[in-house]
Amino acid sequence: MFLVHRDIVLFYNSFVMANEARPCPCDIGDKFEHEEQGKVIQIEHIKAYVCKPHSSTDKAVIVVQDIFGWELPNTRFIADLLSAHGYITVCPDLFRGQEPWNPNSDWSVFPEWLKSRPATKVDKEVDVVLKYLREQCHVKKIGVIGFCWGGVVTHHLMLTYPDIKAGVSFYGIMRDAEDHYNLQNPTLFIFGEIDSVIPLDQVNVLKEKLKEHAKFDYEVKVFPKQTHGFVHRKKEEINPEDKPYIEEARKDMIEWLHKYIN
Repeated sequence: MFLVHRDIVLFYNSFVMANEARPCPCDIGDKFEHEEQGKVIQIEHIKAYVCKPHSSTDKAVIVVQDIFGWELPNTRFIADLLSAHGYITVCPDLFRGQEPWNPNSDWSVFPEWLKSRPATKVDKEVDVVLKYLREQCHVKKIGVIGFCWGGVVTHHLMLTYPDIKAGVSFYGIMRDAEDHYNLQNPTLFIFGEIDSVIPLDQVNVLKEKLKEHAKFDYEVKVFPKQTHGFVHRKKEEINPEDKPYIEEARKDMIEWLHKYIN
């Protein structure tokens, strides 16, 4: 689900055939019980979760959902975390009212479900979010982060939106076209070493292609012994052995944004 659409379909078809007992390693993980600090608003044709810091700022971060949708408490926790570090955060419903993936659904129908939710076809929604931030929040500097499906969205936006000054893509990847590596601004890519959705050979290709094509700063960081979704789907208290990596990845995200949109 974290490649371009054609790659997703091919990958999942083959994965389902090879792993009938558990056809997808992407589960919802530990659901956070989080007291939200923001509010839901309407931005033209989409809803969005917005959280603002206590002090005024001209900096914002767009937080992009995974396949489990913009209402997932885990994603809103990250939005609130970034707001606590001084950013206006917006988590828009980039599925445009369509249902998110239900973890109890039959994974064999996932490729068909995804066809109406292509990660590279979100520009209309991103444009209205950017307009809202500039005109109503008086924002001048904008970054983007995204998880899984949202990691692909982040990669896409960093290729196509020069006004977005920094990006952090968590376990999302695009491939198989040279124009997928000409980043418009600094981008950090974070992966888990034992992510069975995105194997390390794909990450290594990304590194090689970025080295060849990227004109802006980038980093590709792989966290040892970590699985898909570790940054936003694992509770540190439930997974103490993973806690240092979860905290380090979140710290990396914050430092990357501070460095390039401050």
